[in-house]
Amino acid sequence: MANRLKILQGILPLTRKGALRDALAGVSLAAMDIPQLLGYARIAGMPAVAGLYTALLPLLAFAFFGASRHLVVAADSATATIFSSRLSGMASIGSPEYIALAGTVALLTAALLLVARLLRLGFLADFLSRTALTGFLAGVGIQVALAMCGDLFGLAISAPTALGKLLFLLDHLLQIHPPTAALALSLLLVLLAAKRWLPHLPIPMLLLAGCIAASAAFDFAARGIQVLGPVAGGLPSLTLPRLGWRDVLDLLPIAGACFVMIIAQSSAASRVYADRHYEHDDQNANILGLSAANAAAAFSGAFVVNGSPTQTAMAEQSGSRSQVGQLGFAVVVALVLLFLCQWLQYLPHCALAAVVFAIAVGLVDVKTLRAMRTESPVEFRMALITAATVLIVGVEQGILLAMALSLIHHVRHSYRPHTLMLEPDSSGRWQPVAVQPGRETAPGLIVFRFGADLFYANDTFFVSQVTQLVAQAPAGLRWFVVDAGAITSLDYSAARTLLELYRNLSQQGVQLVFGRVNGYLRADMVRHGIDGVVDERYLLPTLHEALAVAGVTPQRSTNGGE
Repeated sequence: MANRLKILQGILPLTRKGALRDALAGVSLAAMDIPQLLGYARIAGMPAVAGLYTALLPLLAFAFFGASRHLVVAADSATATIFSSRLSGMASIGSPEYIALAGTVALLTAALLLVARLLRLGFLADFLSRTALTGFLAGVGIQVALAMCGDLFGLAISAPTALGKLLFLLDHLLQIHPPTAALALSLLLVLLAAKRWLPHLPIPMLLLAGCIAASAAFDFAARGIQVLGPVAGGLPSLTLPRLGWRDVLDLLPIAGACFVMIIAQSSAASRVYADRHYEHDDQNANILGLSAANAAAAFSGAFVVNGSPTQTAMAEQSGSRSQVGQLGFAVVVALVLLFLCQWLQYLPHCALAAVVFAIAVGLVDVKTLRAMRTESPVEFRMALITAATVLIVGVEQGILLAMALSLIHHVRHSYRPHTLMLEPDSSGRWQPVAVQPGRETAPGLIVFRFGADLFYANDTFFVSQVTQLVAQAPAGLRWFVVDAGAITSLDYSAARTLLELYRNLSQQGVQLVFGRVNGYLRADMVRHGIDGVVDERYLLPTLHEALAVAGVTPQRSTNGGE
Protein backbone atom coordinates (compact mmCIF):
# COMPACT_ATOMS: atom_id res chain seq x y z
CA MET A 1 0.00 0.00 0.00
CA ALA A 2 2.79 2.43 0.96
CA ASN A 3 4.64 1.70 -2.26
CA ARG A 4 1.53 2.44 -4.33
CA LEU A 5 1.05 5.75 -2.55
CA LYS A 6 4.75 6.62 -2.91
CA ILE A 7 5.19 7.14 0.83
CA LEU A 8 7.70 5.71 3.30
CA GLN A 9 10.12 5.06 0.43
CA GLY A 10 13.00 6.01 2.71
CA ILE A 11 11.98 3.34 5.24
CA LEU A 12 10.56 0.36 3.33
CA PRO A 13 11.53 -2.41 2.86
CA LEU A 14 12.84 -2.92 6.36
CA THR A 15 13.87 -5.94 8.43
CA ARG A 16 13.83 -6.26 12.21
CA LYS A 17 17.63 -6.40 12.28
CA GLY A 18 17.86 -3.36 10.02
CA ALA A 19 15.38 -1.41 12.15
CA LEU A 20 17.35 -2.08 15.35
CA ARG A 21 20.64 -1.16 13.68
CA ASP A 22 19.22 2.11 12.33
CA ALA A 23 17.50 3.05 15.59
CA LEU A 24 20.79 2.70 17.48
CA ALA A 25 22.51 4.70 14.74
CA GLY A 26 19.91 7.42 15.28
CA VAL A 27 20.88 7.68 18.96
CA SER A 28 24.54 8.05 17.95
CA LEU A 29 23.57 10.65 15.34
CA ALA A 30 21.66 12.63 17.97
CA ALA A 31 24.73 12.72 20.23
CA MET A 32 26.78 14.26 17.41
CA ASP A 33 24.11 16.44 15.85
CA ILE A 34 22.21 18.09 18.70
CA PRO A 35 25.06 20.58 19.35
CA GLN A 36 25.01 21.47 15.65
CA LEU A 37 21.26 22.08 15.76
CA LEU A 38 21.76 24.49 18.64
CA GLY A 39 24.51 26.16 16.60
CA TYR A 40 22.33 26.44 13.51
CA ALA A 41 19.63 28.12 15.62
CA ARG A 42 22.29 30.60 16.68
CA ILE A 43 23.20 31.25 13.03
CA ALA A 44 19.52 31.67 12.20
CA GLY A 45 18.98 34.18 15.01
CA MET A 46 16.32 31.90 16.51
CA PRO A 47 15.88 30.62 20.08
CA ALA A 48 18.06 27.57 20.78
CA VAL A 49 15.01 25.35 21.18
CA ALA A 50 13.95 26.16 17.59
CA GLY A 51 17.05 24.33 16.37
CA LEU A 52 15.84 21.20 18.16
CA TYR A 53 12.36 21.67 16.69
CA THR A 54 13.82 21.36 13.17
CA ALA A 55 14.75 17.74 13.94
CA LEU A 56 11.31 16.77 15.15
CA LEU A 57 8.22 17.26 12.96
CA PRO A 58 10.18 18.31 9.83
CA LEU A 59 12.32 15.20 10.06
CA LEU A 60 9.23 13.01 10.52
CA ALA A 61 7.56 14.66 7.52
CA PHE A 62 10.48 13.92 5.23
CA ALA A 63 10.71 10.34 6.45
CA PHE A 64 7.04 9.91 5.50
CA PHE A 65 7.00 11.63 2.09
CA GLY A 66 10.64 11.62 0.91
CA ALA A 67 12.39 8.89 -1.06
CA SER A 68 16.01 9.08 0.10
CA ARG A 69 16.97 6.49 2.71
CA HIS A 70 19.95 8.57 3.85
CA LEU A 71 19.16 12.30 3.65
CA VAL A 72 18.93 14.07 7.02
CA VAL A 73 16.50 16.98 6.77
CA ALA A 74 16.83 19.51 9.58
CA ALA A 75 18.40 22.92 10.24
CA ASP A 76 21.37 23.77 8.01
CA SER A 77 23.95 26.56 8.11
CA ALA A 78 23.54 27.66 4.48
CA THR A 79 19.77 28.19 4.56
CA ALA A 80 19.96 29.62 8.10
CA THR A 81 22.43 32.22 6.86
CA ILE A 82 20.32 33.04 3.81
CA PHE A 83 17.20 34.07 5.70
CA SER A 84 18.86 35.48 8.81
CA SER A 85 20.96 37.87 6.74
CA ARG A 86 17.77 39.51 5.48
CA LEU A 87 15.39 39.07 8.40
CA SER A 88 17.83 40.76 10.78
CA GLY A 89 17.10 44.01 8.94
CA MET A 90 13.33 43.52 9.25
CA ALA A 91 13.00 42.62 12.94
CA SER A 92 15.12 42.22 16.06
CA ILE A 93 16.87 38.84 16.16
CA GLY A 94 15.04 36.39 18.42
CA SER A 95 11.99 38.63 18.83
CA PRO A 96 8.44 37.28 18.34
CA GLU A 97 8.28 39.35 15.14
CA TYR A 98 11.47 37.74 13.87
CA ILE A 99 10.28 34.22 14.74
CA ALA A 100 6.99 34.87 12.93
CA LEU A 101 8.86 36.06 9.82
CA ALA A 102 11.08 32.96 9.93
CA GLY A 103 7.99 30.75 10.01
CA THR A 104 6.55 32.59 7.03
CA VAL A 105 9.78 32.09 5.07
CA ALA A 106 9.61 28.36 5.83
CA LEU A 107 6.00 28.18 4.64
CA LEU A 108 6.77 30.09 1.42
CA THR A 109 9.74 27.81 0.82
CA ALA A 110 7.44 24.82 1.29
CA ALA A 111 5.04 26.28 -1.29
CA LEU A 112 7.83 26.81 -3.82
CA LEU A 113 9.03 23.24 -3.29
CA LEU A 114 5.50 21.94 -3.77
CA VAL A 115 5.18 23.83 -7.06
CA ALA A 116 8.55 22.39 -8.10
CA ARG A 117 7.28 18.88 -7.31
CA LEU A 118 4.05 19.39 -9.27
CA LEU A 119 6.05 20.64 -12.26
CA ARG A 120 8.68 17.90 -11.81
CA LEU A 121 11.51 20.41 -11.51
CA GLY A 122 13.99 18.09 -9.85
CA PHE A 123 16.36 18.76 -12.74
CA LEU A 124 16.87 22.35 -11.47
CA ALA A 125 19.57 21.04 -9.16
CA ASP A 126 21.73 20.42 -12.21
CA PHE A 127 21.97 24.17 -12.89
CA LEU A 128 24.11 24.84 -9.82
CA SER A 129 27.55 23.45 -10.56
CA ARG A 130 29.78 21.92 -7.92
CA THR A 131 32.24 24.73 -8.63
CA ALA A 132 29.74 27.48 -7.82
CA LEU A 133 28.34 25.56 -4.84
CA THR A 134 31.86 25.18 -3.40
CA GLY A 135 32.45 28.92 -3.72
CA PHE A 136 29.06 29.76 -2.25
CA LEU A 137 29.55 27.52 0.78
CA ALA A 138 33.05 28.90 1.30
CA GLY A 139 31.60 32.41 1.39
CA VAL A 140 28.87 31.32 3.79
CA GLY A 141 31.44 29.59 6.01
CA ILE A 142 33.61 32.69 6.28
CA GLN A 143 30.57 34.88 6.88
CA VAL A 144 29.28 32.62 9.66
CA ALA A 145 32.73 32.35 11.24
CA LEU A 146 33.02 36.15 11.36
CA ALA A 147 29.50 36.39 12.79
CA MET A 148 30.53 34.13 15.69
CA CYS A 149 33.59 36.19 16.61
CA GLY A 150 31.56 38.45 18.88
CA ASP A 151 30.42 35.53 21.05
CA LEU A 152 33.86 33.90 20.90
CA PHE A 153 35.55 36.95 22.38
CA GLY A 154 32.77 38.44 24.50
CA LEU A 155 32.17 41.44 22.22
CA ALA A 156 28.90 42.95 21.04
CA ILE A 157 29.51 43.35 17.30
CA SER A 158 26.73 45.32 15.65
CA ALA A 159 28.23 45.68 12.15
CA PRO A 160 25.79 44.26 9.55
CA THR A 161 28.33 43.05 6.96
CA ALA A 162 31.07 40.42 7.16
CA LEU A 163 33.75 43.02 6.36
CA GLY A 164 32.32 45.35 8.97
CA LYS A 165 32.45 42.61 11.61
CA LEU A 166 36.10 41.91 10.79
CA LEU A 167 37.03 45.61 10.99
CA PHE A 168 35.11 46.00 14.26
CA LEU A 169 36.91 43.01 15.75
CA LEU A 170 40.33 44.32 14.75
CA ASP A 171 39.48 47.75 16.15
CA HIS A 172 38.33 46.38 19.53
CA LEU A 173 40.90 43.69 20.29
CA LEU A 174 41.75 45.35 23.62
CA GLN A 175 38.13 44.99 24.76
CA ILE A 176 38.06 41.21 24.46
CA HIS A 177 36.75 39.45 27.59
CA PRO A 178 39.70 37.20 28.60
CA PRO A 179 37.75 34.38 30.40
CA THR A 180 35.30 34.14 27.49
CA ALA A 181 38.03 34.12 24.87
CA ALA A 182 40.12 31.57 26.79
CA LEU A 183 37.19 29.18 27.15
CA ALA A 184 36.08 29.60 23.53
CA LEU A 185 39.53 29.15 22.01
CA SER A 186 40.22 26.09 24.16
CA LEU A 187 36.97 24.51 23.05
CA LEU A 188 37.63 25.45 19.44
CA LEU A 189 41.07 23.80 19.46
CA VAL A 190 39.58 20.59 20.88
CA LEU A 191 36.71 20.63 18.34
CA LEU A 192 39.00 21.10 15.34
CA ALA A 193 41.42 18.43 16.60
CA ALA A 194 38.56 15.99 17.23
CA LYS A 195 37.12 16.69 13.79
CA ARG A 196 40.43 15.69 12.26
CA TRP A 197 41.43 12.73 14.42
CA LEU A 198 38.24 11.55 16.20
CA PRO A 199 35.41 12.30 13.75
CA HIS A 200 33.25 9.35 14.85
CA LEU A 201 33.04 10.36 18.51
CA PRO A 202 30.39 12.81 19.84
CA ILE A 203 33.05 15.25 21.09
CA PRO A 204 30.83 18.35 20.59
CA MET A 205 28.11 16.82 22.78
CA LEU A 206 30.63 15.91 25.48
CA LEU A 207 32.15 19.39 25.41
CA LEU A 208 28.79 21.14 25.63
CA ALA A 209 27.68 18.83 28.45
CA GLY A 210 30.92 19.60 30.28
CA CYS A 211 30.45 23.34 29.74
CA ILE A 212 26.88 23.19 31.05
CA ALA A 213 28.01 21.32 34.17
CA ALA A 214 30.92 23.69 34.76
CA SER A 215 28.72 26.75 34.16
CA ALA A 216 26.13 25.52 36.66
CA ALA A 217 28.79 24.62 39.25
CA PHE A 218 30.95 27.74 38.98
CA ASP A 219 28.30 30.29 37.94
CA PHE A 220 29.87 31.43 34.66
CA ALA A 221 27.25 34.17 34.30
CA ALA A 222 28.49 35.84 37.48
CA ARG A 223 32.03 35.83 36.05
CA GLY A 224 30.99 37.77 32.96
CA ILE A 225 30.66 34.76 30.63
CA GLN A 226 27.30 35.10 28.88
CA VAL A 227 24.97 32.08 28.95
CA LEU A 228 21.77 31.25 27.07
CA GLY A 229 19.48 31.84 30.03
CA PRO A 230 16.09 30.15 30.51
CA VAL A 231 15.10 27.93 27.57
CA ALA A 232 11.45 26.98 27.09
CA GLY A 233 11.25 23.20 26.90
CA GLY A 234 8.49 20.85 25.89
CA LEU A 235 7.25 19.74 22.52
CA PRO A 236 6.44 22.44 19.94
CA SER A 237 2.95 23.84 19.77
CA LEU A 238 1.36 24.13 16.33
CA THR A 239 0.85 27.70 15.17
CA LEU A 240 -0.13 29.26 11.85
CA PRO A 241 2.51 31.66 10.45
CA ARG A 242 1.16 35.04 9.51
CA LEU A 243 0.54 35.47 5.81
CA GLY A 244 -0.15 39.09 4.92
CA TRP A 245 0.36 40.04 1.27
CA ARG A 246 3.06 42.51 2.21
CA ASP A 247 4.93 39.81 4.13
CA VAL A 248 4.65 37.45 1.17
CA LEU A 249 6.04 40.01 -1.27
CA ASP A 250 8.88 41.00 1.07
CA LEU A 251 9.85 37.44 1.97
CA LEU A 252 9.35 35.66 -1.34
CA PRO A 253 12.87 36.51 -2.65
CA ILE A 254 14.35 35.11 0.58
CA ALA A 255 12.27 31.95 0.23
CA GLY A 256 13.37 31.72 -3.41
CA ALA A 257 17.04 31.80 -2.40
CA CYS A 258 16.40 29.11 0.26
CA PHE A 259 14.52 27.07 -2.36
CA VAL A 260 17.49 27.09 -4.74
CA MET A 261 19.94 26.10 -2.01
CA ILE A 262 17.65 23.32 -0.77
CA ILE A 263 17.23 21.88 -4.26
CA ALA A 264 20.97 21.99 -4.93
CA GLN A 265 22.30 20.70 -1.60
CA SER A 266 19.62 18.08 -1.00
CA SER A 267 19.91 16.70 -4.50
CA ALA A 268 23.70 16.50 -4.32
CA ALA A 269 23.68 14.78 -0.91
CA SER A 270 20.94 12.27 -1.73
CA ARG A 271 22.53 11.33 -5.06
CA VAL A 272 25.93 10.67 -3.51
CA TYR A 273 24.59 8.15 -0.99
CA ALA A 274 22.07 6.58 -3.35
CA ASP A 275 24.89 5.89 -5.80
CA ARG A 276 27.13 4.60 -3.03
CA HIS A 277 24.51 2.02 -2.01
CA TYR A 278 23.23 1.28 -5.55
CA GLU A 279 19.76 2.65 -4.81
CA HIS A 280 17.24 4.50 -6.95
CA ASP A 281 16.97 8.17 -6.04
CA ASP A 282 13.62 9.80 -6.85
CA GLN A 283 14.42 13.52 -6.81
CA ASN A 284 10.82 14.60 -7.30
CA ALA A 285 9.68 12.53 -4.31
CA ASN A 286 12.50 14.08 -2.28
CA ILE A 287 11.26 17.55 -3.25
CA LEU A 288 7.79 16.62 -1.97
CA GLY A 289 9.36 15.42 1.28
CA LEU A 290 11.32 18.65 1.61
CA SER A 291 8.16 20.64 1.00
CA ALA A 292 6.33 18.72 3.73
CA ALA A 293 9.32 19.16 6.07
CA ASN A 294 9.37 22.94 5.61
CA ALA A 295 5.62 23.15 6.08
CA ALA A 296 6.02 21.18 9.33
CA ALA A 297 8.80 23.59 10.36
CA ALA A 298 6.57 26.59 9.67
CA PHE A 299 3.74 25.23 11.81
CA SER A 300 5.92 24.05 14.71
CA GLY A 301 7.86 27.23 15.54
CA ALA A 302 11.01 26.18 13.68
CA PHE A 303 12.67 27.66 10.58
CA VAL A 304 13.71 26.59 7.09
CA VAL A 305 15.10 23.05 6.92
CA ASN A 306 17.34 21.51 4.30
CA GLY A 307 18.83 18.18 3.33
CA SER A 308 22.20 18.69 5.01
CA PRO A 309 25.27 17.07 3.39
CA THR A 310 27.22 17.20 6.66
CA GLN A 311 24.46 15.71 8.80
CA THR A 312 23.78 13.07 6.14
CA ALA A 313 27.47 12.13 6.26
CA MET A 314 27.20 11.88 10.05
CA ALA A 315 24.21 9.55 9.72
CA GLU A 316 26.21 7.39 7.32
CA GLN A 317 29.12 7.25 9.77
CA SER A 318 26.72 6.27 12.54
CA GLY A 319 25.63 3.24 10.53
CA SER A 320 22.14 4.40 9.50
CA ARG A 321 20.86 2.88 6.25
CA SER A 322 17.25 4.11 6.24
CA GLN A 323 15.09 6.90 7.61
CA VAL A 324 14.52 4.77 10.72
CA GLY A 325 17.84 6.19 11.89
CA GLN A 326 16.47 9.70 11.49
CA LEU A 327 13.31 8.67 13.38
CA GLY A 328 15.53 7.47 16.23
CA PHE A 329 17.24 10.86 16.11
CA ALA A 330 13.84 12.57 16.42
CA VAL A 331 12.92 10.44 19.44
CA VAL A 332 16.12 11.49 21.24
CA VAL A 333 15.41 15.15 20.40
CA ALA A 334 11.90 14.79 21.84
CA LEU A 335 13.35 13.37 25.08
CA VAL A 336 15.77 16.28 25.32
CA LEU A 337 12.92 18.75 24.79
CA LEU A 338 10.81 17.09 27.48
CA PHE A 339 13.40 16.47 30.18
CA LEU A 340 16.70 18.26 29.60
CA CYS A 341 15.95 21.76 28.31
CA GLN A 342 16.25 23.31 31.78
CA TRP A 343 19.96 22.57 31.68
CA LEU A 344 20.49 24.49 28.45
CA GLN A 345 20.15 27.78 30.34
CA TYR A 346 23.70 27.29 31.65
CA LEU A 347 25.23 26.81 28.20
CA PRO A 348 27.77 29.61 27.51
CA HIS A 349 27.31 31.57 24.31
CA CYS A 350 31.01 31.20 23.59
CA ALA A 351 30.78 27.38 23.74
CA LEU A 352 27.96 27.37 21.21
CA ALA A 353 29.87 29.88 19.08
CA ALA A 354 32.89 27.55 19.11
CA VAL A 355 30.72 24.71 17.77
CA VAL A 356 29.29 26.98 15.07
CA PHE A 357 32.75 28.31 14.17
CA ALA A 358 34.00 24.75 13.70
CA ILE A 359 31.02 24.01 11.47
CA ALA A 360 31.67 27.17 9.45
CA VAL A 361 35.33 26.32 8.93
CA GLY A 362 34.22 22.96 7.56
CA LEU A 363 32.18 24.70 4.87
CA VAL A 364 35.39 26.06 3.32
CA ASP A 365 36.45 23.04 1.26
CA VAL A 366 40.15 23.84 0.92
CA LYS A 367 40.95 20.49 -0.70
CA THR A 368 38.44 21.03 -3.51
CA LEU A 369 39.54 24.64 -4.01
CA ARG A 370 43.15 23.54 -4.34
CA ALA A 371 42.15 20.88 -6.86
CA MET A 372 40.22 23.51 -8.86
CA ARG A 373 43.19 25.85 -8.83
CA THR A 374 45.41 23.13 -10.28
CA GLU A 375 42.97 21.47 -12.68
CA SER A 376 40.77 24.35 -13.79
CA PRO A 377 41.91 27.90 -12.95
CA VAL A 378 38.80 29.38 -14.61
CA GLU A 379 36.48 27.42 -12.32
CA PHE A 380 38.67 28.31 -9.34
CA ARG A 381 38.19 32.00 -10.14
CA MET A 382 34.42 31.40 -10.45
CA ALA A 383 34.39 29.89 -6.97
CA LEU A 384 36.35 32.84 -5.53
CA ILE A 385 34.06 35.38 -7.20
CA THR A 386 31.01 33.61 -5.78
CA ALA A 387 32.53 33.52 -2.28
CA ALA A 388 33.46 37.20 -2.49
CA THR A 389 29.94 38.11 -3.59
CA VAL A 390 28.47 36.31 -0.58
CA LEU A 391 30.81 38.20 1.74
CA ILE A 392 30.63 41.65 0.18
CA VAL A 393 27.12 41.85 -1.32
CA GLY A 394 24.96 39.20 0.34
CA VAL A 395 23.93 35.56 0.49
CA GLU A 396 20.98 35.83 -1.89
CA GLN A 397 23.05 37.65 -4.49
CA GLY A 398 25.76 35.04 -4.01
CA ILE A 399 23.50 32.13 -4.82
CA LEU A 400 22.03 33.92 -7.84
CA LEU A 401 25.54 34.66 -9.08
CA ALA A 402 26.48 31.02 -8.48
CA MET A 403 23.66 29.88 -10.75
CA ALA A 404 24.49 32.52 -13.36
CA LEU A 405 28.17 31.58 -13.40
CA SER A 406 27.27 27.90 -13.71
CA LEU A 407 25.13 28.62 -16.76
CA ILE A 408 27.68 31.02 -18.27
CA HIS A 409 30.42 28.43 -17.85
CA HIS A 410 28.30 25.89 -19.71
CA VAL A 411 27.28 28.32 -22.45
CA ARG A 412 30.91 29.38 -22.84
CA HIS A 413 31.82 25.84 -23.86
CA SER A 414 28.88 25.64 -26.25
CA TYR A 415 29.63 29.09 -27.63
CA ARG A 416 33.24 28.22 -28.45
CA PRO A 417 33.32 24.42 -28.55
CA HIS A 418 36.34 22.33 -29.39
CA THR A 419 36.84 21.88 -33.12
CA LEU A 420 39.11 19.37 -34.83
CA MET A 421 40.08 18.26 -38.25
CA LEU A 422 41.54 14.98 -39.45
CA GLU A 423 45.09 15.02 -40.77
CA PRO A 424 47.43 12.19 -41.80
CA ASP A 425 50.37 11.43 -39.52
CA SER A 426 53.79 10.26 -40.62
CA SER A 427 52.48 6.75 -41.27
CA GLY A 428 49.58 8.04 -43.35
CA ARG A 429 46.89 7.27 -40.76
CA TRP A 430 44.34 10.00 -40.13
CA GLN A 431 44.34 11.47 -36.63
CA PRO A 432 42.28 14.27 -35.02
CA VAL A 433 44.30 17.46 -34.60
CA ALA A 434 43.55 21.10 -33.81
CA VAL A 435 42.17 23.10 -36.71
CA GLN A 436 45.05 24.16 -38.95
CA PRO A 437 44.10 26.43 -41.87
CA GLY A 438 46.13 25.61 -44.96
CA ARG A 439 46.11 21.85 -44.32
CA GLU A 440 43.81 19.14 -45.66
CA THR A 441 42.89 15.61 -44.68
CA ALA A 442 43.56 14.12 -48.11
CA PRO A 443 44.02 15.64 -51.56
CA GLY A 444 40.83 17.58 -52.30
CA LEU A 445 39.26 16.72 -48.93
CA ILE A 446 38.90 18.28 -45.46
CA VAL A 447 37.19 16.44 -42.59
CA PHE A 448 36.06 18.79 -39.81
CA ARG A 449 34.55 18.00 -36.40
CA PHE A 450 32.40 20.45 -34.40
CA GLY A 451 32.10 19.67 -30.69
CA ALA A 452 28.64 21.01 -29.75
CA ASP A 453 25.09 21.56 -30.92
CA LEU A 454 24.60 24.32 -33.47
CA PHE A 455 22.55 27.29 -32.27
CA TYR A 456 22.30 31.03 -32.73
CA ALA A 457 25.29 31.83 -30.49
CA ASN A 458 27.86 29.57 -32.15
CA ASP A 459 26.71 29.27 -35.79
CA THR A 460 28.92 32.26 -36.74
CA PHE A 461 31.91 30.53 -35.14
CA PHE A 462 31.12 27.35 -37.10
CA VAL A 463 30.88 29.23 -40.39
CA SER A 464 34.06 31.22 -39.73
CA GLN A 465 36.02 28.03 -39.06
CA VAL A 466 34.71 26.33 -42.20
CA THR A 467 35.22 29.42 -44.35
CA GLN A 468 38.79 29.88 -43.13
CA LEU A 469 39.67 26.24 -43.79
CA VAL A 470 38.22 26.42 -47.32
CA ALA A 471 39.82 29.80 -48.15
CA GLN A 472 43.31 28.68 -47.12
CA ALA A 473 43.09 25.11 -48.37
CA PRO A 474 45.49 23.91 -51.11
CA ALA A 475 44.18 24.28 -54.64
CA GLY A 476 41.79 21.59 -55.79
CA LEU A 477 39.61 21.30 -52.68
CA ARG A 478 36.35 19.60 -53.76
CA TRP A 479 34.91 18.00 -50.62
CA PHE A 480 34.29 19.37 -47.14
CA VAL A 481 32.98 16.67 -44.78
CA VAL A 482 31.48 17.72 -41.43
CA ASP A 483 31.65 15.04 -38.74
CA ALA A 484 28.33 15.88 -37.02
CA GLY A 485 28.53 13.24 -34.29
CA ALA A 486 28.43 15.86 -31.53
CA ILE A 487 25.60 17.87 -33.11
CA THR A 488 22.21 16.72 -31.84
CA SER A 489 20.12 19.82 -32.47
CA LEU A 490 19.81 22.78 -34.81
CA ASP A 491 17.81 25.94 -34.15
CA TYR A 492 16.25 28.23 -36.75
CA SER A 493 19.14 30.70 -36.83
CA ALA A 494 21.77 28.00 -37.24
CA ALA A 495 19.71 26.29 -39.96
CA ARG A 496 19.54 29.49 -42.02
CA THR A 497 23.28 30.02 -41.54
CA LEU A 498 23.97 26.43 -42.60
CA LEU A 499 21.97 26.84 -45.81
CA GLU A 500 23.85 30.03 -46.69
CA LEU A 501 27.15 28.25 -46.08
CA TYR A 502 26.09 25.34 -48.30
CA ARG A 503 25.21 27.69 -51.16
CA ASN A 504 28.45 29.69 -50.79
CA LEU A 505 30.60 26.56 -50.84
CA SER A 506 28.69 25.20 -53.82
CA GLN A 507 29.46 28.39 -55.76
CA GLN A 508 33.16 27.84 -55.00
CA GLY A 509 32.98 24.27 -56.29
CA VAL A 510 33.18 22.68 -52.83
CA GLN A 511 30.58 20.08 -51.87
CA LEU A 512 29.48 20.15 -48.20
CA VAL A 513 28.78 16.64 -46.84
CA PHE A 514 27.49 15.70 -43.38
CA GLY A 515 28.56 12.42 -41.77
CA ARG A 516 27.31 10.80 -38.58
CA VAL A 517 23.94 12.58 -38.85
CA ASN A 518 21.94 11.16 -35.93
CA GLY A 519 18.16 10.92 -35.78
CA TYR A 520 17.73 14.10 -33.73
CA LEU A 521 19.83 16.19 -36.10
CA ARG A 522 18.12 14.73 -39.18
CA ALA A 523 14.70 15.57 -37.70
CA ASP A 524 15.82 19.19 -37.20
CA MET A 525 17.22 19.31 -40.73
CA VAL A 526 13.90 18.09 -42.10
CA ARG A 527 11.96 20.56 -39.95
CA HIS A 528 14.04 23.48 -41.19
CA GLY A 529 13.95 22.36 -44.84
CA ILE A 530 17.65 21.59 -45.15
CA ASP A 531 16.94 18.20 -46.69
CA GLY A 532 15.13 20.02 -49.51
CA VAL A 533 18.28 21.97 -50.42
CA VAL A 534 21.07 19.55 -49.54
CA ASP A 535 20.88 16.31 -51.51
CA GLU A 536 20.03 13.25 -49.37
CA ARG A 537 23.24 11.67 -50.65
CA TYR A 538 25.17 14.19 -48.56
CA LEU A 539 23.31 13.65 -45.27
CA LEU A 540 24.70 10.32 -44.10
CA PRO A 541 24.47 8.32 -40.85
CA THR A 542 28.16 7.33 -40.71
CA LEU A 543 31.44 9.01 -41.46
CA HIS A 544 32.58 6.07 -43.57
CA GLU A 545 29.65 6.60 -45.93
CA ALA A 546 30.37 10.33 -46.11
CA LEU A 547 33.99 9.63 -47.03
CA ALA A 548 32.93 7.05 -49.59
CA VAL A 549 30.72 9.67 -51.29
CA ALA A 550 33.82 11.86 -51.51
CA GLY A 551 35.62 8.99 -53.22
CA VAL A 552 38.04 8.42 -50.34
CA THR A 553 38.88 5.11 -48.68
CA PRO A 554 38.28 5.60 -44.93
CA GLN A 555 41.23 5.17 -42.61
CA ARG A 556 40.78 2.87 -39.60
CA SER A 557 41.84 5.55 -37.12
CA THR A 558 39.35 8.11 -38.41
CA ASN A 559 36.53 7.60 -35.98
CA GLY A 560 37.39 5.25 -33.20
CA GLY A 561 36.24 2.09 -34.92
CA GLU A 562 33.34 3.43 -37.01
